[in-house]
Amino acid sequence: MTECILRMRQITKRFGEVIANSEVNLDVEKGEAHALLGENGAGKSTLMNCLYGMYDSYEGEIYFDGKLERVSDPKRAIALGIGMVHQHFMLIPVLTVVENVVLGLKDNKELLDLRGAADKFERLGKKYNMVIDPWARVETLSVGQQQRVEILKALYRDARLLILDEPTAVLTPGEIEGLFEMIAALKNEGRTVIFISHKLNEIMRVCDRCTVLRQGRVEATVRVDEVRDREHLAALMVGREVELQTVKAPCQPGEERLVVEHLAALNDLGLPAVRDMSFAIRGGEILGICGVDGNGQSEMVQCLTGLRRTTGGRILIGGKDATGYSVRQILREGLSHIPEDRHKFGMIGAMNIEENFILVSYREELYSRRGLLNWRWIGKHSASLVDSYNVKTPTAKEEAKNLSGGNQQKMVVARELDRGPKLLIAVHPSRGLDIGATKYIQSQIIKQRDNGAAVMMVSTELDELMELSDRILVMYEGENMGVLTQGEATREKLGALMAGIRARPGA
Repeated sequence: MTECILRMRQITKRFGEVIANSEVNLDVEKGEAHALLGENGAGKSTLMNCLYGMYDSYEGEIYFDGKLERVSDPKRAIALGIGMVHQHFMLIPVLTVVENVVLGLKDNKELLDLRGAADKFERLGKKYNMVIDPWARVETLSVGQQQRVEILKALYRDARLLILDEPTAVLTPGEIEGLFEMIAALKNEGRTVIFISHKLNEIMRVCDRCTVLRQGRVEATVRVDEVRDREHLAALMVGREVELQTVKAPCQPGEERLVVEHLAALNDLGLPAVRDMSFAIRGGEILGICGVDGNGQSEMVQCLTGLRRTTGGRILIGGKDATGYSVRQILREGLSHIPEDRHKFGMIGAMNIEENFILVSYREELYSRRGLLNWRWIGKHSASLVDSYNVKTPTAKEEAKNLSGGNQQKMVVARELDRGPKLLIAVHPSRGLDIGATKYIQSQIIKQRDNGAAVMMVSTELDELMELSDRILVMYEGENMGVLTQGEATREKLGALMAGIRARPGA
């Protein structure tokens, strides 16, 4: 019988009246990749936060390496050999990579010997094919590079059990392949990985066993090689059959809603990020924006939504020159924006759900009368949106910061799509969402397109782009590498353009 490195018994975690985990039992074997699968708010991250000592007020018992342990804080978890890479990284941006790695270690000599720590970190990076400059400041790294720092930091501290919480949500296809190779290498060394994910394809590929959580309880634990197909896992997760194919009618393009002419912009370091970018989107079509993260997509979207100044070119919305418009002016032109960073641009955590729903529309007629907010109507409308988009919350009066990441995303998406936009800019709209919520959000985006909206969808998920987009524009180092129709697009063609390789004439 295979030896278990972890046994969790009857784990129950409450947040006030909300029960996030209810009598959860989990066995994880040494040297395996064990998936935790469940809908948003099913209790996956909460359970792992109990294991990692982020929450100490839980009921039940944790056995690690056969011994009963009370993991009261992350320091104790690290001492046991447990490492965790959170969805939102625990790094200090102004410090260097190596300073982040050694921060909090007890060995004062190691803290002072940054050169020695950097050498050890570099050796780890080469071993797992995740080379990062130890002297680089974290704020200068891409999101994918920051995740590598978090993983290497845990391995630097000799983690024998590594928890990865939605690890591929911010990675490009190439980076995902690198992560999978690293997981295989860790397993070969006898280390153990707990892999929290919504992505059924990834679980089927990289994991040995899968525990499904539903509404805070264990629904099943299965061997992945015995699972019939993705649909079987999806049904276990949501309790019903899930249609994994997105149905989309042929594109019926109308008039141009967004025209971008020779757009140029700088990044936060003052370096060129968008270079001579030109394209147009018509009403009734979805233009996918494809590219490795950090190739100017974020800066371009910020220019289009009034969050960043342009250094050249023009932006026309509905035929009107909107270059230099403020955010409020652009919103008045019928634009809705699902931002890539919901915490920074999409919500206010200390406000409740109702208040977040009205952030953009509070001046409109139904929302206010004579300068006073119409809370009776707002309350009814908010409850309807919570129900329609299945935002899991006790009430719409709940503070947004208390929602799980996926439910925060659904809240933002509900607000933006409810506005009935003429132009929708959606950046990673399904990031952090389970398969059921993802398919619902995708269907709503297609509905906006079918209602005549022009949709620009930025994503690093090639499958999502190829399934939803009518055309796909590929960005590389801020430039337009080319536009493919849905019928022309393949993973190989898109991958080559993403790497900066243009197709040869006639190829």
